Amino acid sequence: MAKKSMIEREKKRERLVAQYAPKRAALKAIIEDKEKPVEERFKASLELAKLPRNSSPTRLHNRCQLTGRPHAYYRKLKISRIMLRELGSNGEIPGMVKSSW
Repeated sequence: MAKKSMIEREKKRERLVAQYAPKRAALKAIIEDKEKPVEERFKASLELAKLPRNSSPTRLHNRCQLTGRPHAYYRKLKISRIMLRELGSNGEIPGMVKSSW
């Protein structure tokens, strides 16, 4: 089980990313528009830099929904390899059976 503080920090980042996504997209559109004056684009880049760092989507890290483990994460199932094995062994994941030979 991951530390509760790390799990909560990741949740906070997710909220910030969702909150600032429209503003961030608008500023990036201004910055990438080559037909706008340089001063306006520079001003937009300064505004983008003023936004909180944790509002950037690249700061997010995938974590297991059940344990909060940050490594060995399966995106499709949103759980870690350890929980995948445990749930699969218990028969709680449809279509997955424990292998035996």
